[in-house]
Amino acid sequence: MDVPPDSSSGTLVAIHLCVGHRVPMRRVDQVEARGDYGLWGDRHAAPQSDRQVLLIEQEILDGFGLPPGAVRENLTTRGVEYNGIAAGARIRVGAVVLEATGPCRPCARMDEIRPGLRAALRGRRGTLCRVLQGGVVAPGDPVVVSRDG
Repeated sequence: MDVPPDSSSGTLVAIHLCVGHRVPMRRVDQVEARGDYGLWGDRHAAPQSDRQVLLIEQEILDGFGLPPGAVRENLTTRGVEYNGIAAGARIRVGAVVLEATGPCRPCARMDEIRPGLRAALRGRRGTLCRVLQGGVVAPGDPVVVSRDG
């Protein structure tokens, strides 16, 4: 795969979805990303909701042991550095094309997270995106971030 010069690349390693009210987040084998729903099948999906997709680095989950609810409905990747990605940057996950809209924020109440993790999470290691080109993604798909948008 040709990688643009101002880019980084990695791999999709996990997909986490919350598939119903009061149902814990669980890993799924594949998911459809849709412009009008975000990740189709998550508990928040609704027509025209403009739900965004969260891409997050595996190191956040592995290194910090996040509390339940801290990160919901996400595509977890390895090898991609999300710090400093500007809004408008394009991210290809398999056949899906996403556009970065801004840094992620943890979903858990901040007082539930120890201070060091709170500082590490604030605006780092993840990005919210909207779907420009939909499709089905699965662990193992390549991830390429074009930082020049």
